[in-house]
Amino acid sequence: MRLVSRALLAALLVVVFLAPPAHAWFRTPATRFATLPAGAAHPEGIAADSHGNIYVTTFAVEGTPSGTGQLFVFSPHGRLLRQVSVAGSSTLLLDLAFHPQTGALLVIDFGGAQVLKVDPVSGHSEIFTSLAGQGQPGLNVLTFDPSGNVYISASFAGAVYKTGPDGGAATVWVQSDLLKTTGVPGFGANGLAFNRAHTTLFVANTGNDTIVKIPVNPSGSAGKPAVFVNSVNGADGLILDEDDNLWIAANQADEIVVINPSGRTIAKLGDFNGLDHRGAPIGLLFPASLVRSGDFVYVTNLAIDLRLFDDPAQPTLTNATGDSPWAADVKVHTISRIPASIPPIRGIPGGASADDDDD
Repeated sequence: MRLVSRALLAALLVVVFLAPPAHAWFRTPATRFATLPAGAAHPEGIAADSHGNIYVTTFAVEGTPSGTGQLFVFSPHGRLLRQVSVAGSSTLLLDLAFHPQTGALLVIDFGGAQVLKVDPVSGHSEIFTSLAGQGQPGLNVLTFDPSGNVYISASFAGAVYKTGPDGGAATVWVQSDLLKTTGVPGFGANGLAFNRAHTTLFVANTGNDTIVKIPVNPSGSAGKPAVFVNSVNGADGLILDEDDNLWIAANQADEIVVINPSGRTIAKLGDFNGLDHRGAPIGLLFPASLVRSGDFVYVTNLAIDLRLFDDPAQPTLTNATGDSPWAADVKVHTISRIPASIPPIRGIPGGASADDDDD
């Protein structure tokens, strides 16, 4: 009997230590979709066209041989179709998107404090809107309303700017302390997207780890901003799905956080699993921007060492994070993808797993 009891105890210990936690997130893994060519670094903005081709811009802090911003176009299978130099731009490109009405490709030139309308084949560009000469507002991400108006987040100004469908002068649509930050990474207003009804604009504040909710008044003006959720570690790019769930790139957690319209986290997807033998991230490393195309969500791995932005005049202050040494070791820069589905989770309507028993 004593031998039987010992065997039973050993079996129970195996179950306890090897069985998955009853309420753990099912982290659908992020896999590599595409690789930037040698010498290209820090993919940031991402967009998709109607054919499923994926467009990526780079935030090339170290510069590029051409001295202009770079745009990369990949087939739906991850093959590099072309590399385009964006005329008249700096090397610091951020978000890009196709205008839903005109079809124009708009690209944010962070370094030039401007938004460019870019030919995605030749790279020819013209200014869509510019805030040059008004300091460095930190133009970051853009989105559109049903009338084709363009909304642009400004990380350092703590604002969202607005232009008409054809660009021109940008005006402040909303400005708030909730869209500014003194945190790390030092970007306030970042990713932004409307809900399906276009009654609310959600804005990620990266340095504050928050998502800010801004009502849209019947006149189209902005209502009073309020914090929607806290503690999304490095909230960066965000998109909304057909159920108004927010998919947020948490750049300091190396994951995608999915939050439902009531503010409940319902999924945490992807993870960082080190570097491969070529120095490429496995999974997600500093995920910055995301786009839905077909059955997948595509994510840029910015993989940038934030210590590059340290001020030598203030040696006691640093932008270092736990990911900084990993980012510094990256030699090959990548774009990942993850299935555009939310794994079931117990405890919410429609989210119960197949096993509803309590453990």
